[in-house]
Amino acid sequence: MSWITMISTWIIPFIILFVLLFGTWKKVPTYETFVEGGKEGVKMAFSLLPFLLGMMVSISIFRASGAMDAFVALLSPFLQILGIPGEIVPLALTRPISGTAALAVTTDLIKEFGPDSFIGRLASTMQGSTDTTLYILTVYFGAVGIKKMGDALKVGLMADLIGIIASVIICTYVFSL
Repeated sequence: MSWITMISTWIIPFIILFVLLFGTWKKVPTYETFVEGGKEGVKMAFSLLPFLLGMMVSISIFRASGAMDAFVALLSPFLQILGIPGEIVPLALTRPISGTAALAVTTDLIKEFGPDSFIGRLASTMQGSTDTTLYILTVYFGAVGIKKMGDALKVGLMADLIGIIASVIICTYVFSL
């Protein structure tokens, strides 16, 4: 077994053991603290459910209504001029909204075009270069009661746009040579 494999196998159990031993040494009730954290986690999960449900319903309605297909058809001529495949637009639209929906779109693209195709590589790169901004704002800001999220939304969506543009530029440069 190589050193890297051995380290990656044992690092998490070592950290857990270290935290437990350190907590015990500092006379912290480690088991009770763990249970209390679990209770808070369950409360947080239940408070997030309405936000998650709202996001999932909105995404389903957007996709099922045909609005996404119409938007892609509207943008396709402009994207062709820039050399961006229109097939990638659904991923660029869904990624800031939902990681699960974006993963489904990425999976479909890879199944249809293959993992070594330009679109497959672009989809994979875009998946890793962007984040689920609207999901994060809705769920986490909603869970802690933050009502004003305008600046966070602007910055998050700008970061997603930069990630999308960078993905296209980098994949075009690296995989088209």
